[in-house]
Amino acid sequence: MCGIVGYVGQRSALDVVMGGLRRLEYRGYDSGGVALVVDGTIHSAKKAGKLLNLDAELAENPLPVAHTGIGHTRWATHGAPNDVNAHPHLDETGRVAVVHNGIIENFAVLRTELERAGHDLLSETDTEVVAHLLHDELARTPDLSDAVRAVCRRLEGAFTLVICDAEQPDVVVGARRNSPLVVGRGDGENFLGSDVAAFIEHTRDAVELGQDQVVTITPDAIVVTDFFGAPAETTEYHVDWDVSAAEKGGYEWFMLKEMDEQPQAVADTLLGRHSPGGQLQLDEMRLSDDELREVDRIVIIACGTASYAGLVAKYAIEHWTRIPCEVELASEFRYRDPILDKSTLVVAISQSGETMDTLMAIRYARQQRARVLSICNTNGSTIPRESDAVIYTHAGPEVAVASTKGFLSQVVACYLLALYLAQVKGTKYGDEIDDILAEIAAVPAGIQRLLDEGDQVRKLASDLSGARSILFLGRHVGYPVALEGALKLKELAYIHAEGFAAGELKHGPIALVEEGLPVFVVVPPKGRDQLQEKTVSSIQEIRARGARTIVLAEDGDDDVIPYADHLIRLPKVPTLLQPLVATVPLQIFATEFAHQLGHDVDQPRNLAKSVTVE
Repeated sequence: MCGIVGYVGQRSALDVVMGGLRRLEYRGYDSGGVALVVDGTIHSAKKAGKLLNLDAELAENPLPVAHTGIGHTRWATHGAPNDVNAHPHLDETGRVAVVHNGIIENFAVLRTELERAGHDLLSETDTEVVAHLLHDELARTPDLSDAVRAVCRRLEGAFTLVICDAEQPDVVVGARRNSPLVVGRGDGENFLGSDVAAFIEHTRDAVELGQDQVVTITPDAIVVTDFFGAPAETTEYHVDWDVSAAEKGGYEWFMLKEMDEQPQAVADTLLGRHSPGGQLQLDEMRLSDDELREVDRIVIIACGTASYAGLVAKYAIEHWTRIPCEVELASEFRYRDPILDKSTLVVAISQSGETMDTLMAIRYARQQRARVLSICNTNGSTIPRESDAVIYTHAGPEVAVASTKGFLSQVVACYLLALYLAQVKGTKYGDEIDDILAEIAAVPAGIQRLLDEGDQVRKLASDLSGARSILFLGRHVGYPVALEGALKLKELAYIHAEGFAAGELKHGPIALVEEGLPVFVVVPPKGRDQLQEKTVSSIQEIRARGARTIVLAEDGDDDVIPYADHLIRLPKVPTLLQPLVATVPLQIFATEFAHQLGHDVDQPRNLAKSVTVE
């Protein structure tokens, strides 16, 4: 969740570290700090609040020029978001500085031990414990890497640590367990970061770190071991996007830019999925067709927006493959002792590939012998590395905390998975799969139309910006769209918003309807099961009770006109594909609503882009 940067080389370490922290601001944070090694001394600065506060502190109290440094943006877990609890944390002598992402679960026991031994800890954090443990360990061994390995063996929980030592000026050491850390390889310089955005301005050559590994970087070397000092295998890769992809490009917010990138993101997720023989192929399918034919049950695990992509996937998978499919919140999954076996396919959806709840859930699934396939946007991240197969969404970096193009590209990846399983199981002929892929490929044009017509929705958001509660209704795949629309409004505008299955309205939620209450209704296309007609009846019910109805209906559906106070037209698409278009107006509405209230659209309060703690 926090942003971490480490650097050794010939550049100004402060410039590199602060630049990296700015590119990691999207992760969400409440304080920031840096530590530099200069002439046998650690110089540090840290401030609560945004990096602007840290910039002001550095301007008032400049730090000396250094070529080794570490930096951090913190999202509070242990201790309030204030200057004292901000990272880096130093030991009592000021020899070592530590930044940390994650939670050290046994910190209370360790803190008690340290205090009994005479250590004076200044903060409320679990992180400061590590600095003091390193102080004691360095009294026994002069090598920082050895000391870090010894301390890591004592820690329980999920953590990324990055450390510098006043007595080893050209060394930065990092360690990871269940929390992201990547290495950037440069020429006469090397980098550490929470993700590649931390160093993408300087290098696109990266090294994956595995579980329970320690990395030591100097200007000319990268050495990776396990926690016991044995050499560890690593994988090097090249990042295929540059720093300009993570900049606003003239947009007021990253979120607007990313919304406008959705037609391309959907198209890119479809690219390269056909083999020369016309068969559907996926990125890293390490499961054989025979193994997939044994699958008789699918469980999708995800959190937040990704879980709503999973709900859409359930409809597509069951319709196209006839395989039973369940969708579970990753944070709840392993705690109810679910029944899994080798014929169960667990599908994990995570934009970052580092979502801790989802990562721990797939580890549980693998222990139960289930097969795991992940859907992810981040090459080389932990969840894809620990999965049996991967579908990458290829959506490019998503900086805004609230997901937009990430969600649509996840939905497309879910369709691809469903079609691939249909191909393997033989529940769809090749020409049927081709037809569906062609229908998906036509959707970006519809998304672009909705973006071009967005002023209508922005005007509506401005008119309704005084509302303190808004409801969202949908049926079939419109139900997860309603959930996602409500979540976007909660994330960005901080008002009460709820999504309901429209058929459940009469079973309780209709009690919420009162005069003037705005209610969005996603109307299914006409056709199967009279869902369109049933949804129109729901619109009549709430309008009769005074609701202000905002209806999303496909072109040509005139049945809704008498009951819609506001009508948003959607391009005609097959029912299962409707989330790709219906979601877009709800994104536009939420961003403009939040803007009207004066909120930070890219970095909503209390939220982080990647949730790397349980």
